[in-house]
Amino acid sequence: MSILVPLYEGFEEIEFVSIVDILRRGGLEVIIAGESSSVVGAHNIEIKTDRLISEIDAKSLSAIILAGGYNGMLNLCNSKEILAIIKELDSVNKLVAAICASPIVLGKAGVLKNRFCCYPGCEDSTNSSIKCVDEVVCVDNNIITSIGPASAIPFALECLKFIGGEKIAQKVYDEILLERVRKG
Repeated sequence: MSILVPLYEGFEEIEFVSIVDILRRGGLEVIIAGESSSVVGAHNIEIKTDRLISEIDAKSLSAIILAGGYNGMLNLCNSKEILAIIKELDSVNKLVAAICASPIVLGKAGVLKNRFCCYPGCEDSTNSSIKCVDEVVCVDNNIITSIGPASAIPFALECLKFIGGEKIAQKVYDEILLERVRKG
């Protein structure tokens, strides 16, 4: 299973790294792809890509998961390749997920269905009549959305559960000590 986590200028670093880390801890193949070989995030952290987005074959993917960051979201929205991949994966009910401002990209692609969540204030920019709900992570069929940086790990775990199953997600949940953190 190959999961695409696109990397575009202005991405939210906490969200991006949390997604990639959790999925790789779960034993999944994560492809980091963008328009160049390295990309600078919203907080001036540079990360290298594995491939260029032009090299990605959507038919070989099991999922696409978008990190947020306002400028990163704008760059994702302006990528014809990203919008095409989102639409193709959604058409065959594969996982399409986005956190923070990036549910706006899902709105632009026209794949939001019944409900979603996003960073507060971004809901009106989705150009969608779909209901924005007050949840940390929202699962709506094959669409998973979340609210922002602090929700990155629960969001990534929910994506892992969708792709790899409950058992793998629980194993990673236990390994990273999230239950202990939640208890305080």
